[in-house]
Amino acid sequence: MRRDPEGAVRAPLKGSLRLQLLSRSLLVVAVLLVFIGVLQYVLMRKFTYENKASALQSQILTLPPDIWRDRQGHGAGVSDRSFKPEYGSSGAKQQLGNGGAEAAADTEEAYADNADAMRGRFYVPGATVALIGTDLSFTTLSEWTDQADPPRLDDAVYKAAMSGEGKDAGRGADYRIAKDAEGREQLVVLRSLGKDGQGSGVIQISAGTEELKETLNGQLLLFGFLSLLALFAGLLALLPVLRRTLTPLSDLVDRVERIDAGNLDEPFPAIAKPVEIGRLSASFNGMLARLNDAFETEKEAKEHMRQFVADASHELRTPLTSIHGFLEVLLRGASNNPEQLERALRSMHGESERLRKLVGDLLTLAKLDQRGAMHAARGSLSDTLREMEPQLRMLAGSREVDFSLPEDMYCLYDPDKIKQVVLNLFHNAVQHTDPTEGAISLAVRKADGFVHLDVKDNGSGIDAAHLPHVFDRFYRSDSSRTRKYGGAGLGLSISKSITDALGGRIGVASEPGRGTIFTLRLPEQ
Repeated sequence: MRRDPEGAVRAPLKGSLRLQLLSRSLLVVAVLLVFIGVLQYVLMRKFTYENKASALQSQILTLPPDIWRDRQGHGAGVSDRSFKPEYGSSGAKQQLGNGGAEAAADTEEAYADNADAMRGRFYVPGATVALIGTDLSFTTLSEWTDQADPPRLDDAVYKAAMSGEGKDAGRGADYRIAKDAEGREQLVVLRSLGKDGQGSGVIQISAGTEELKETLNGQLLLFGFLSLLALFAGLLALLPVLRRTLTPLSDLVDRVERIDAGNLDEPFPAIAKPVEIGRLSASFNGMLARLNDAFETEKEAKEHMRQFVADASHELRTPLTSIHGFLEVLLRGASNNPEQLERALRSMHGESERLRKLVGDLLTLAKLDQRGAMHAARGSLSDTLREMEPQLRMLAGSREVDFSLPEDMYCLYDPDKIKQVVLNLFHNAVQHTDPTEGAISLAVRKADGFVHLDVKDNGSGIDAAHLPHVFDRFYRSDSSRTRKYGGAGLGLSISKSITDALGGRIGVASEPGRGTIFTLRLPEQ
């Protein structure tokens, strides 16, 4: 591990993003340089060989084709005078004057060169010349050169050259690569002596390719040296560039290392460029926000659980304590008194019933929390409430009960669960209304894509400070009155959990002394 000047621990360079970017960049450049070098070598080799072939062809073209045809027809013993002009007499030279004498001298010199050619004494530096006759006879004309015997090509190649086949005027010199008697590579150029496709022999001139290869290899080595120098310069230039480019990323890493549960609300700085690092910073901010929300939710859940356990323990302890007290009284002799025994048994029965209901409510809440969403089917809410009307009127006792149940009130719900919700809301209204002057109404209506069920009473109402908590578990706005009727503050919590699981909503509106309205909303579709 490495440390920066401030002492922060840095990751080792091996396997780092900076090293990977550097190595991969240099690898790409190296591959491109190798490709360019290979392409350059191929193109230069083609260009060099073509230039050499053109030079050899130019050497053949310095002499007219007639001389080669005469050499093929007369052999090496042709007389020198066959081509010598009549400028030998001194009188003729005097008649031509000084200029004529110079012209005669040049003509005699050219005649001497032609005579040497006719006798077969050719000397082409670094090359060999051969004459291939129409009968495919092969005659070497470069007798005084230090080159090895020229290579002999296939007869089909010579026949094609005599007839002019395969010759492309746009290609430049027509050349081939072959090996001589000593196995050295030779560049061979052919020229037909015929006219208009009438073959009368082929002149072949060949030269070794050693010098060409040395030149090409030298160019290749120079390119390789320059490529290595460019890679080394690129390495030196890329290191500071990458270090500067990755500085925002390093800052993000340092900031992430300093994050803990106590500073999740401190956002990362907004970075405009590079765009990728800016997106990473924004992603970190989103992650911190989600983590902060998760921690807050967990904190609230733990607090709710702690409160729930405390309330549940308190609610369970009360009936258990009461039952335990009555049992002690009976054990002390009260069981011998029939009246005391009956009162104790009735009290224990009531407390056990209350305990049974509390445990049932707790199990219901646990199942709702675990199961989540419920299966809802489309049905008529008014029909379900009509089925419950006799039961609800019996629970109301002497209280006035009014039903407003129009037809075609279809929505998505579970009939059994909705019955439980309606019973909880109705029982809550019964508890908080006068037994003789109380009035409770149930009305179904449609609005905003929902079917609404309003449960209204004219009871004591709920104070505004208690309204936000009426659906909390074990919450009681009137503890003594609720306990009188055996409630534990779970009915409204169960109703809210069921409604949420069905995709609906439940709300409450109340004024002290004027009654309360609970509104249940269920989706139509």
